[in-house]
Amino acid sequence: MTKPIRFTKMHGAGNDYIYVNTMAFPIQNPEQLAIQWSTPHTGIGSDGLVLIGSSKVADFSMRIFNADGSEALMCGNASRCIGKYVYDNGLTHKKTVTLETLSGIKQLQLQTTASPNSPERVTEVTVDMGCPVVEKAGLTVEAGGETYMGTVVSMGNPHLVIFVEDLSEIDLPAVGPLLECHPLFPNRTNVEFAQVLNPHEVRMRVWERGSGITQACGTGACATAVAGVVREKTGRNTKVIMDGGPLTIRWDEKSKRVFMTGGAVKVFEGELEV
Repeated sequence: MTKPIRFTKMHGAGNDYIYVNTMAFPIQNPEQLAIQWSTPHTGIGSDGLVLIGSSKVADFSMRIFNADGSEALMCGNASRCIGKYVYDNGLTHKKTVTLETLSGIKQLQLQTTASPNSPERVTEVTVDMGCPVVEKAGLTVEAGGETYMGTVVSMGNPHLVIFVEDLSEIDLPAVGPLLECHPLFPNRTNVEFAQVLNPHEVRMRVWERGSGITQACGTGACATAVAGVVREKTGRNTKVIMDGGPLTIRWDEKSKRVFMTGGAVKVFEGELEV
């Protein structure tokens, strides 16, 4: 017997996910549905599936399933989109929202706008991403016949950030999966290639663990900004420009916490039967 599931397609800087409010529409097999729904042409098409739920320790909870069905620990872009979802749909009236994730509780600061002909809506969200852990400032990695110098950063999930002189010379579809599954990373890793444009701007492309090339990665942007400071390439306020657009990252020197600011966009909503 089939049942209807309401979903909303949203993106943050082009990092697009399918969002389901499991408080209204419980899902039993998210791993399978993430694969099925994320597939282009035969599915909705996305970077994965995000479940919005209740929480005993925060205002809401988030679970993320990549396009290959694996569960992710954290996603900054998805966090911002959840902030927009819960406010715009009247699930909360608070503009400071806490979100339970597998990498801890995150705090969302919602910025809203309104006009005479439309209700107040969230246009931008700042997420307190917590304190990063720099595991290795300089790690030599060989892949595809090339040797790279990377910085290993955890933002609640693993990242390998590699600074290059010319980003256009990187064959990301070829080298991305090699680095993601490198023996140095038994649990796989997200991979960011970054080119410094100036001390306050970085151009970055990402190969996400479990999803491949995506338009943007919030935790990846944070990891890149942190690596830029550690490697003395950027300042503590950095605009990270990705294929899907920019995010503003601030690594606060006093608190050691990383704050990510960016937009969240509703694309469309619909209904599927499972």
